[in-house]
Amino acid sequence: MGNERQIFLQHIAQTSPAPLMLEIERAEGIYLYAKDGTRYIDGISGIAVSNVGHSHPRVVDAVCRQASRYMHLMVYGEFIETPQVQYAAALCALLPPQLQNVYFTNSGAEATEGAMKLAKRHTGRTEIIAFKNSYHGSTQGALSIIGSERFKQNYRPLLPGIRQLRYGVLDDLVHITQNTAAVFFEPIQAESGITMPDKHYVQALRERCTLTGALLVFDEAQTAFGRTGAMFAMEHFEVTPDILLLAKALGGGMPLGAFISSKEIMQSLAHRPALGHITTFGGHPVCCAAGLAALEVLQTENLIAHAETKGALLHNLLAPANIPISRAGMMFAMHFQNENMCRSVISECLRRGLLTDWFLFAPASMRIALPLTVTHAQLNAVADIILQSIRSCQTN
Repeated sequence: MGNERQIFLQHIAQTSPAPLMLEIERAEGIYLYAKDGTRYIDGISGIAVSNVGHSHPRVVDAVCRQASRYMHLMVYGEFIETPQVQYAAALCALLPPQLQNVYFTNSGAEATEGAMKLAKRHTGRTEIIAFKNSYHGSTQGALSIIGSERFKQNYRPLLPGIRQLRYGVLDDLVHITQNTAAVFFEPIQAESGITMPDKHYVQALRERCTLTGALLVFDEAQTAFGRTGAMFAMEHFEVTPDILLLAKALGGGMPLGAFISSKEIMQSLAHRPALGHITTFGGHPVCCAAGLAALEVLQTENLIAHAETKGALLHNLLAPANIPISRAGMMFAMHFQNENMCRSVISECLRRGLLTDWFLFAPASMRIALPLTVTHAQLNAVADIILQSIRSCQTN
């Protein structure tokens, strides 16, 4: 078909003026292989998607087996589809009794949209509270609650009734009232550069929502499935939300999201009117089969138990750089003195074969989120590339 780079620029809608334009031919484990033979380490797991690495044999086998049986059958929720049923049961077995009803979607943004509708429908209220520097997706409803005016300003008017609080500030919790339908909260804020709240604060947030009748929504699109050293980040705070949002690693590399709540709350979408929330492709059977296989890999290969150990090892290996680091398990943010330095290091890492990235609301910070399957030897190689890249950028 001619030059694929030209076709890419001509016919694929662009999301930035300077796309990376790597032409990847295949991916396996922590590696991406370009058409020109260059091998890259995927240091960001496709943005927290590939927790079990790329093309894991068990995930690939599950996809092939399910695709050979059936793919799309009917709009979500009408047929009993084995991959959906099995995956929902496996997820609920890992969750508290308050979270036992799963609504599968295509993405994290769609999970946010569904949860917003669910909260309004169940409570009869309209106010939604979220936090500064939070990210919950780019569709219009999700965009309305993210915590960055820079990303919202050219798309107004957005949804009314949205209030932004300061993340981790106890005094702001008073703004959660009997008018609040839901509070959308990241138990570890990702796009601000891995911001960890105080455990007491998260528990106070739970108490305030319970007191006022507002539904507490945890967005764990980036933090779930072992990324922080626990299956779900909420485990670190001993708090259970009313609604849990999942995406990214949920599908094991396939597009899948979910919002999960109690049967009682979720039933609000099933009447007055019926079909209060519908999707054609949400919970696609091939995606659910892939996600279930990836979950089984996490469990049988003991990847979650080793996430904190591996994270601590990489943290120590990066210490000679003398760059501030925020970390939660295998989620890293390296905080440089300015955005230009961060971008220079990211570019130099890529030149040396390591794909990293920056954060939406922390452009001076470099994102590192390797697949949980990474070995100690590979971590040493990653650290060497980062340290060499930093030294190179500091001397130029």
